[in-house]
Amino acid sequence: MRTRLLQGLSLLSTGLLAGAFSYGAANLVPTFNAVPLDMRLDFHAELMKMNGITVQGTMAISALSSLALAALTRGRTRVLAATAGALTVASFVITRFGNVPINGRIKQWAATAPPTDHAGILHRWELFNYARTLTAVVAFALLAFLVLRVTAPSRGSLGRESQAATSQRRPDPHRHGRAPPTEWMRTGWTVVRTAWSGCAPGGCAPGPVRPIMVVSRQA
Repeated sequence: MRTRLLQGLSLLSTGLLAGAFSYGAANLVPTFNAVPLDMRLDFHAELMKMNGITVQGTMAISALSSLALAALTRGRTRVLAATAGALTVASFVITRFGNVPINGRIKQWAATAPPTDHAGILHRWELFNYARTLTAVVAFALLAFLVLRVTAPSRGSLGRESQAATSQRRPDPHRHGRAPPTEWMRTGWTVVRTAWSGCAPGGCAPGPVRPIMVVSRQA
C-alpha cells in the first residue's frame, strides 16, 4: 500500500512539474520574445514570484517521493525510480543555480534599466529552462513506464489463468455415459494421444477413469 501511494504521488508531482516546464518552454518563452522588453521584464518578475513557491515545492515532492520509492523497491523498479528522482534533482539544481540568479537580475532590470548585454543573459535563461524541461519530462516518462510495468499482468500469470480455465472446462468422463474426447499433441517426431482407461466409443465403464498416453511415431 505504501509503495502504491509513493508511485501515485511521484507520478502526479513529476507530471505536474513536466507539464509546467513544457508549457513555459512552448508558450511563455515565445511570448516573452514577442512582446516589448519592458513588458517582458515586468511580467517575468511577477511570474517568478509565484513560481518560486509552486515550482520548487513541486520539485521537492517529486524528488523525495521518487527517491523514497527507490528505497522501498528492488530490481528494475528501483533503478527507474532512482533515475527519475535524480533527474528531478537535476531540474532543481538547474533552476536554483541557473534560472534563479538570472531571475533576480531581471527583477532589478524591471525596476531600473536592462544592461547592454541583456539579450545574451536572457538567452542563457532560456537554455536553462529548456534543460530543466528536458530532465523533468524524461523523469515523468520513466515513472509512467514504471507504473505501467508494475500494473501490467505478467505473461506467466496469463498462462496460469489460461490453464486454470482450460482445466475447469475439461469434460466429466462419466457425464451422459459417453467417452471424453481424445486429445492429440505433436512433439517433434512423436504423436502423443491422450485416451482414457475404461472408456470406449459407446461410454465409460463404472469405476475410476484415468488418463493414459498413447505414443506413436509419425508416418
